[in-house]
Amino acid sequence: MSPMTPMTPDGPIGPGLGEGLPGDGRRTRRAAAPPPYVLTEDTPVYVISVAAELSGLHPQTLRQYDRLGLVSPDRTAGRGRRYSARDIQQLREVQRLSQDEGINLAGIKRIIELENQVTALQSRIAELADSLESAAAALQQREAAVHASYRRDLVPYQPPTPQSSALVVWRPKR
Repeated sequence: MSPMTPMTPDGPIGPGLGEGLPGDGRRTRRAAAPPPYVLTEDTPVYVISVAAELSGLHPQTLRQYDRLGLVSPDRTAGRGRRYSARDIQQLREVQRLSQDEGINLAGIKRIIELENQVTALQSRIAELADSLESAAAALQQREAAVHASYRRDLVPYQPPTPQSSALVVWRPKR
């Protein structure tokens, strides 16, 4: 690092940052551009030809699976199909069930529906378990608040035993 390297609180300005900007000739740090978007396995990015190659299927097979509702990719504004990584994985699973297990397409569709239902139910169970835990915690807090509010100068009443003939006299304090 040369003595002429501009510095910021975060460190030196790297090559290309703030250089060649119009203005008064001072070097300033450019604001970092936010990432355009985050790619997840559900982000539709693959056109049908790429999806067909990645899944090892013919594009016409992908169209047929879409018509049958086995794998339904997202659509662009122009109605073009866009497949996500999850769609590619599901295409491979449909192919495996069809070729290796000998299941017909109607059976595969039912299997996919049941798997989606199981996933939804597992998610709902997790939500209910979280709700139950928070309700139990709130109940324990309320119970602790009630116990904390007990008066410490009160003594629990114990009725006299039936054999006892003791007499208790109460006299008010003056």
